[in-house]
Amino acid sequence: MKVMKRHILLLLLSALSTNNSFAQQTIQLSQYLFNGLAVNPAYAGYKDNWTINASSRLQWAGVDGAPITNTLSVDGITDPEYKNVALGLLITNDRLGPENNSAVYANYCYRIRLNNEDSQRLCFGVGIGAIVYNIDGTKFNTGNTTDPAISSAIQNKLAPDFRAGVYYYSPSFYVGGSVLNLIPNAYPDPNSIFIHEVTTYYLTAGVMVNVSPVIDWKPSFLIKEDFKGPTNVSAATNFLFSNLIWAGASYSTSVELWKKPNLQSDLVRMDAITGMVGINITPLFRFGYSYDFGSSKIPGYPSASHEISLTYSFARAKGRILSPRYF
Repeated sequence: MKVMKRHILLLLLSALSTNNSFAQQTIQLSQYLFNGLAVNPAYAGYKDNWTINASSRLQWAGVDGAPITNTLSVDGITDPEYKNVALGLLITNDRLGPENNSAVYANYCYRIRLNNEDSQRLCFGVGIGAIVYNIDGTKFNTGNTTDPAISSAIQNKLAPDFRAGVYYYSPSFYVGGSVLNLIPNAYPDPNSIFIHEVTTYYLTAGVMVNVSPVIDWKPSFLIKEDFKGPTNVSAATNFLFSNLIWAGASYSTSVELWKKPNLQSDLVRMDAITGMVGINITPLFRFGYSYDFGSSKIPGYPSASHEISLTYSFARAKGRILSPRYF
């Protein structure tokens, strides 16, 4: 059975890589709500305290060679008195069958104070880094040993990357916009086995509503657009109970907001419903878990995905956070 799973998945991958150079998609995370640096470099320093976030996502559980995404980030402000400058480091690893992509980004954020209480900030961030693409040709199984696009050796490609974003927050509202892959490969080699980078745009927003003395409601959404494929939209609703337990769900789908001439007309829409739970183990330490119920297009195989995340903030030696950080 494992051999069959591996054959099906790698056959799909090889079909994508033999004739064209396809667009690189950014990493996919269900708990982007608590991993803002992965989506927007202007998120750096939002929690004020230096914060570490680690997440791991297994997509299409049960399929051999299924996507696995891991992220590790650390960010915080550099000047506790004025809190105008923040730095961040983001490391990602994305694996799918024979493909293994790793990236590292250094992020800088300038944060403008908007009121005397320092409860509102407008932040501008940039990130610069590099992506290493790795394809192990020995893992392909196409049944065509003469395919010139597939080598039995391990192939590597190094590509620079630049990203930028803007982020506004208050105690009850946030909105952010970002652009990733700002150094796209404008003239990709059509015979290359490597997919090429495509600029991707993100728009995120959310609010925090006090429902009762012990319940807070946090609805939010994320829109992702690369102008090559369908627009991805994710809407989420989360509840925080007694400032301790998070519980919620999100719905993700692809939509065609406008006519895209190069978009294949018979694409099947992929939807996913995600259930999320989390616990604030301490005021500085959070654990989260999510489970995706997707629509699998591989007959006989599940489409479930699992994701866990850990967030830890280091207590500040001096100074204090004037408003809670819900986002």
